[in-house]
Amino acid sequence: MNPDWKRLQEIALAEIEATLTGLPKPLREQAQKLQVTFESVPNTGLQADGIEADTLGLFTGSEFADEGASVLPPQIMLFLENLWDFAEGDEEIFCAEVHTTFLHELGHFFGLDEDDLTERGLD
Repeated sequence: MNPDWKRLQEIALAEIEATLTGLPKPLREQAQKLQVTFESVPNTGLQADGIEADTLGLFTGSEFADEGASVLPPQIMLFLENLWDFAEGDEEIFCAEVHTTFLHELGHFFGLDEDDLTERGLD
């Protein structure tokens, strides 16, 4: 199965909504304020900034604790074609990876570093 772009977005959005629903209320309320965008792959500008072409997700902007410190609002970008490729075309694996990648990037928003995320199984 090779879903089209619209279908990938629908699947990813449903998984993000389910993930948000499972968060404790204080975290969910903050996470719901965070913009989530879907891109197919990192664009050339991101790649020029050092983001690998096969990156699954990216958090940009200020962490929650530093809100207001950045000109750009915080956001999470999920790279759906990369996630689909990582899942090798399996919708169940795709959903699981959207879930994990979203939580990983959300962890960055809440100030966790890579080691913290790895300890939580979100690497």
